[in-house]
Amino acid sequence: MAATTAESIKERTIGGRETGSESQARRAFLAELKAVLRPDQVVEDEDTRTIYSADQGPLLERHVPLAVVWAESVEDVQNIVRACAAHQIPIVPRGAGTGVSGGAHATRGCIVLGLERMNRILELNADDETAVVEPGVINAELNAAAAHHGLMYAPDPASYKMSTIGGNVATNAGGLRCAKYGVTRDSVLALDVVLADGSLIHTGHQTFKGVAGYDLTALLVGSEGTLGIVVGVTVRLKYLPREVHTIAAFYQDFRSAAAGVLAVGKARVQPAIMELLDNGTLVQLDELNGSDLQARGKSLLLIQTDGFGAAAEAAVVRQVLSDGGATVTMEASEEADMLVDLRRNSRGVEVDDEFRVGEDIAVPRSRLVDFVAELEAMAARHDVRLKVVAHAGDGNLHPTFWLDRVDPASDADALVRLNAALDESIRVGLEMGGTITGEHGVGQYKLRWLGLEQPEPVRELQRRIKELFDPSGILNPGKAI
Repeated sequence: MAATTAESIKERTIGGRETGSESQARRAFLAELKAVLRPDQVVEDEDTRTIYSADQGPLLERHVPLAVVWAESVEDVQNIVRACAAHQIPIVPRGAGTGVSGGAHATRGCIVLGLERMNRILELNADDETAVVEPGVINAELNAAAAHHGLMYAPDPASYKMSTIGGNVATNAGGLRCAKYGVTRDSVLALDVVLADGSLIHTGHQTFKGVAGYDLTALLVGSEGTLGIVVGVTVRLKYLPREVHTIAAFYQDFRSAAAGVLAVGKARVQPAIMELLDNGTLVQLDELNGSDLQARGKSLLLIQTDGFGAAAEAAVVRQVLSDGGATVTMEASEEADMLVDLRRNSRGVEVDDEFRVGEDIAVPRSRLVDFVAELEAMAARHDVRLKVVAHAGDGNLHPTFWLDRVDPASDADALVRLNAALDESIRVGLEMGGTITGEHGVGQYKLRWLGLEQPEPVRELQRRIKELFDPSGILNPGKAI
């Protein structure tokens, strides 16, 4: 559903019009919040509530929260959660709102808990190669601080300049470098978490290794705020590479470029970045940036090697891709590095809505070529547009299906075709041994497909875990499971 302006949205309450008792209960709850927070931490105006009512994911139904509440400390979060628990008010945690699966969409009768003001780097220990940060720290800002010590925080989602570490933890975000360095879970050592009753726990350890007890840290990473509110993150840092080589390889079709990914793997080279862009993406990038990428090929494979062996690995990659028919940049160039920056912004300026949905399917790398062929065929069969970018190093594809200039009156089956293409892409991906989400999370939007991947006994076990952590069901209800 397309974004709606604040003026056209009316707050929805259970049963329609708010009763006197409901209004009194809401006022009592907000008064309790305001008693423990400053006035500027609890905002009730309609414009703000509307802005914070959704992230960048498609909207199934818009709900405007009772209030937007900003926490500035762990104690603030505890006080907010205790008040919500006492009044049975749902809590939707939110970082920067850059998620694309509806994980931070407001739900009926909730508050949105903004964590972006908790944005301090509490500790950066260069000797231990760790950092302790609050959830509102921006990914890029942590990297900038780490770089002063010759270190980096490896997970780098395309939204790294805007997204928060807390949000990255919530969805177990990946990014361009995950081909070599892994996803967020691989870099999180410990968490500080406020539970549904307002109590505070610490999970994990400061060391790189540790197997005492169940791994609650790994469980909480990717739980999308449904089990607890993350208020502190201890992360492992990696060495900032002294040398980086970027290779751009243009192909005349997407399937040949996907085959190039497998060829590099067979050469036993481990790139840090391995990104695949189809012709539709190149066209969009040319339109947005005035470049001429599509004149040079119909698909682009971007590979980056790093570390002290970067030059030797890059030489092998160039030879392998050249032998496979690609037009390859044969030496380091500013243009190749610029293309990596363009890839980071290749989702474009559009936000997913009713007529445009970007997906997040991962398949085994050996099925990458097959899945791309299936995507192209289903787009033609359902008469919808398609563009694909992929973290090809780990088989994670982001196909976007959309419809141009839809007039519901004259094209009544347009949304039927779009959803049929989406459903088929999920089904085929799962048949190939894949998953419905590689890094964006289930959120609200992908719940309709979760049962296709996870059998009922597994889902029931997850519901029991949720009930154990959140018996009243106030933490981000209707998301993730």
